[in-house]
Amino acid sequence: MEKDIEVEELEKIDEDDEPIIGMSFDSDVDLFIYFKEYGKRKGFPVLRRTSRNDSDEILRNVTFACGRSGETRSKYVNILKLQPNAKTGCNVRLGAGLGDNGKWTIQSLNLEHNHVLLTPTKSKYFRCNRSLNTYAKKKLDVNDRAGIRLCKNYQSLVTEVGGHENVTFIERDCRNHVQKERRLRLGDGDAAALQNYFMKVQVEDNRFYFSMQVDDERRLKNIFWAELRNMEAYKEFGDVVTFDTTYLTNKYDMPFAPFVGVNHHEHSILFGCRLILHEDIETFTWLFRTWLSCMSNSAPNGIITDQGRAMKVAIQNVFPNTRHRWCLWHIMKKIPEKLGGYKEYRNINNVLHCAVYDSQSAAKFKETWHRMIIEYDLGDNEWLRSLYDKRHHWVPCYLNNTFWARMSST
Repeated sequence: MEKDIEVEELEKIDEDDEPIIGMSFDSDVDLFIYFKEYGKRKGFPVLRRTSRNDSDEILRNVTFACGRSGETRSKYVNILKLQPNAKTGCNVRLGAGLGDNGKWTIQSLNLEHNHVLLTPTKSKYFRCNRSLNTYAKKKLDVNDRAGIRLCKNYQSLVTEVGGHENVTFIERDCRNHVQKERRLRLGDGDAAALQNYFMKVQVEDNRFYFSMQVDDERRLKNIFWAELRNMEAYKEFGDVVTFDTTYLTNKYDMPFAPFVGVNHHEHSILFGCRLILHEDIETFTWLFRTWLSCMSNSAPNGIITDQGRAMKVAIQNVFPNTRHRWCLWHIMKKIPEKLGGYKEYRNINNVLHCAVYDSQSAAKFKETWHRMIIEYDLGDNEWLRSLYDKRHHWVPCYLNNTFWARMSST
């Protein structure tokens, strides 16, 4: 197994290499790696600020920014303990677009910082520059199972590569990884006890349905279960289903999320429950197929989720004829984060809420939205632009004729 602890990077970047408008890259990932390495040399963190897809859901534009852009929001400010990564409103940006030739080209650039830059020996410890590779994770797990203390575990990795200057992580990263693995590691009999309990319930009710996955190291991966009443409720009220992965988390750090619908009394009803380890395409695909099998392979007409890409791909794979819409609550919850830096934030927030909740027609929604964009000079806000371009995914149904046409045809 490869023992070199390293960061994925492009070909060696010249020390004097500076980004300029017109530079091209094979992918947005290559561009991000390049700008991140540039930031490491210059002494500032880098993050992906915005991204924009076209009508065919193809990524067309990205904006990368200094990690100190925006404003730090905190109820408590201790001037004696200033945060090293505090937001300063830095305006450093790199904007790029996908051209017809398949190349990503830098289209806009601002490299003027408003804060002190660090040396490369310090900037490598920014979160964006730290990573634990597969070998390091495996060794941490093996040593932890053997009872080796974390400080010695970490120091052995440092010694192995010839010193702290050659590692791409700090002790805190190792501690976080070990603690997560400990939570995921089932105790003696945990998996068997859970399976035995479900089997007992199944003996008492042969319509009880469950499916669970445990990996080779006896760590719990995924669980799904549903009762007869959940299946019967779905038959009556399963036209539209909501699926939320942010409900709560158990001691294993496994998000719990129910499949939920609404009955004729406008009460929430349960269509099944699940615990999953990862929120990736493979896991969501397994979950949706398992749930679909439980519900007699009858897919819903519509499903409402957050904006996660992995979930979107899984839904397209498993429910190709189901209308997928985004949860409005999750979108509106992001308003303070995305728009809180504007001086007219309160007015913008009020107008945005009026556009979404008070518009009685699609025309009124568009009129209010465009008035907000012009009045508060929001034309360059990528988040709002992306939301408007994809409004058919999230605006209230009565403002979206396309949605009703699709629903009536299913």
